[in-house]
Amino acid sequence: MGNEPAQIRLHSRLIDTLYTEAMLLADEVRAYFERASAEREALLPLDRVVFSCESLKVTTRLMHILSWLLSQRAAEMGQVDTIEARLTKRIGEAADSDPATLHALPDEAIALIEASRDLYARVARLDAAEEPAEPAPSPALHLLSRLERAF
Repeated sequence: MGNEPAQIRLHSRLIDTLYTEAMLLADEVRAYFERASAEREALLPLDRVVFSCESLKVTTRLMHILSWLLSQRAAEMGQVDTIEARLTKRIGEAADSDPATLHALPDEAIALIEASRDLYARVARLDAAEEPAEPAPSPALHLLSRLERAF
C-alpha cells in the first residue's frame, strides 16, 4: 500500500490536467460557434442542420466531461461523502458524431468536434477504469429467488 499516495497524486494531477484541457476546449468551442454564423449560413440547408446538431453534441460532451471532472475533484477534496461521490462519478452519455456527416462542415468545426470526441473518449476510459468490478451473481441466491417466487 506504500504506492497509494503516489497514485492519488498522479490521479489528482491527471484530473487537473484534463480539467484545464476541457476548460480551454470549451472556451475555443464557445468562441468559434459565436463567430461562425457566416460559415454556417454558407452551408447547404441540410449541412446547416448538421452544423447546429454538432454544436449541441460538442457542448453536451464538454458539459459531461466537466461535470465528471468536478465530481472527481470534489471527492478528492472530501467535499462530498462516499455515497454521493459514487452516485455522481459516472460520466454522462453523450451522442457521438458520425464522421460521414461532417465532410461539408468547415475545417475548424471538424477539428473542434474531433477534439471533443477525443477528450470525451479519454475521460470515459478513465471513468470505466475506476468502475468497481461487480461480483459474479451467486447461483445459490438465484435459486433462492426462484424458490421465493414459486411459493
